[in-house]
Amino acid sequence: MTFYYKFKNKKVAVLGLGVEGEATVDFLLEEKAVVFVFDEKKEDDFNPAKLRKYKKTGVQFIFGPFGDLTSFDMIVRSPGVNPSIVNLEKARQKGIPVTTGIDIFLNITPGVTLGITGTKGKGTTSTLIYEMLKREKNEVFLGGNIGTPPLSFLKKLTPLSTVVLELSSFQLFDVTKSPNIAVVLMVTSEHMDFHASEEEYTLAKANILKFQKLGDAAVINADYENSKRIGEIARVPVYWLSRKKRVSPGTYVENGAVFFVGLDGKKEKIIEASEIFIPGEHNLENVCAAVAAAKIAGISNASITNVLKIFKGLKYRLQFIREVKGVRYYNDSFGTTPESAIAAIRAFMGPKILILGGSNKNSDFKELARTISEDKMIRAIIGIGVEWPKIKQEIKEALRLTGVLQPKIIEGCNSMQTIVVAAAKLAHTGNVVILSPACASFGMFKDYKDRGNQFDEAVLKL
Repeated sequence: MTFYYKFKNKKVAVLGLGVEGEATVDFLLEEKAVVFVFDEKKEDDFNPAKLRKYKKTGVQFIFGPFGDLTSFDMIVRSPGVNPSIVNLEKARQKGIPVTTGIDIFLNITPGVTLGITGTKGKGTTSTLIYEMLKREKNEVFLGGNIGTPPLSFLKKLTPLSTVVLELSSFQLFDVTKSPNIAVVLMVTSEHMDFHASEEEYTLAKANILKFQKLGDAAVINADYENSKRIGEIARVPVYWLSRKKRVSPGTYVENGAVFFVGLDGKKEKIIEASEIFIPGEHNLENVCAAVAAAKIAGISNASITNVLKIFKGLKYRLQFIREVKGVRYYNDSFGTTPESAIAAIRAFMGPKILILGGSNKNSDFKELARTISEDKMIRAIIGIGVEWPKIKQEIKEALRLTGVLQPKIIEGCNSMQTIVVAAAKLAHTGNVVILSPACASFGMFKDYKDRGNQFDEAVLKL
């Protein structure tokens, strides 16, 4: 689409002044565009010095509800702005291009791109791939939904560069070009507050491979129906991944090891699952995806296995913090849903102590309670926050039905320091202590990051 190369003197509306919006504004200013920024927040919500800096360059700001956008040559939507709002539909009907920073990047980047999407696991898989590529390539960049807008490093790229992009459905909704290597992890239903239906959500994810061309490739999770549906529209070679069955070509788990099968049918053993540092069956899916993507990119088995043996996981996502007196401590503060806590519990076969509870997200804890009632290796639970009584009641009911003895319950801890000290007193050599609260964090903590940081600090003081 030729408009991507003609920004000079174009009148461009940027919707949203978040991290990606700022990167888009900076890029457009370098390209000599005439920039207008729209944001539904109040002007007082932004850093005055930053606004003054932009205004000096000629950027004009319009705060509050979006108005008419049909007078612009182009509109660049930030990921958090719903692409289906009436204002954008009217602009499209007038023939005005509506794009995103990610789409601009994909259309003009000179290097090779790897894109990763899915309902869960995007960040871990993207980082694994990035670490594997860095072992053997000199110009490797990581960006997208994981935090760094790729337009912010576009000028540094050459035809020899490789860019790994974590991509959300919000970013993929209206792209017109796909990454060279597209990775689709588990796709279930999520963000129904943003998407009109599960079908729309899945179709947005499918854009990661919809526009691929000869020489490109896709990696698809074969264990989920929505993911398989996306794989069926691929026009390039598809490498499947599974932790439940053999697939070919692709990556799978069998007899406690990870195997890769190439397009030529050759089978290779990559690594024993026991040698992979990050725990959990769900992470085996991420590992399989990363292995396939790295193999397609030409990375050696040695580099792949070296990363898998030392990668500790993303911050706040079942991240290993420290071992003290034979007890291992894991920070899963990002686990704000019952499903996340279930995955954390199932990640460890040995004795464990859980830290559960937080603020209200209107979650249903029945399945979490059932999981706890069936796991005979849970020695104790430290309950915190306003949601803990609800969780405890569900656990009691589940235990009554199964007849399993209730784990020790600790309550009344009013700080992360007292929580961790209580866990340390309960724990024996060989135990794991897991902060995976299944709830939001507001109340005792500012947010999940504050909760996770306080956990790390308390563990390091033991």
